[in-house]
Amino acid sequence: MIGKSSYKNLRVYRASKELVIQVYALVRKFPHEEQYALCDQLRRAVISIPSNIAEGMGRVSHKEQIHFIEIAFGSLMEVESQMDVACDLGYITPQELELIDMQVDGLAAMLSGLRNVRMNGNGERNASSTAERSTTTTKRAAQSTANR
Repeated sequence: MIGKSSYKNLRVYRASKELVIQVYALVRKFPHEEQYALCDQLRRAVISIPSNIAEGMGRVSHKEQIHFIEIAFGSLMEVESQMDVACDLGYITPQELELIDMQVDGLAAMLSGLRNVRMNGNGERNASSTAERSTTTTKRAAQSTANR
């Protein structure tokens, strides 16, 4: 277990909250008839990511922490899939989907890194380093896309 509320210091947690904000902003543009279908499902899936990171880091055993990290990863994949469908339905643009996909890729790498650190029983310092490298890569990709 890391200290109370210290999950807030994890880059993966902060990056997952950024994804929540992005998805919520995009969902506001969806048609009214989707408010209780795709929108509701997207909101639940995306908020599950930082929630499970926080819950997992509040657990004592590495096994339990890994379990919640894996749940967060599953929710991340759910968001990616649903945003892909939203693009196919014309609710978001391909460019908006590409930006979400870059965030998803970065978060996936950070979650995998955090999971690996917990599996190996190493400290938070290594998790932070892995997450930092993933965040830097994601930001570079986003800048590259924005400059196109």
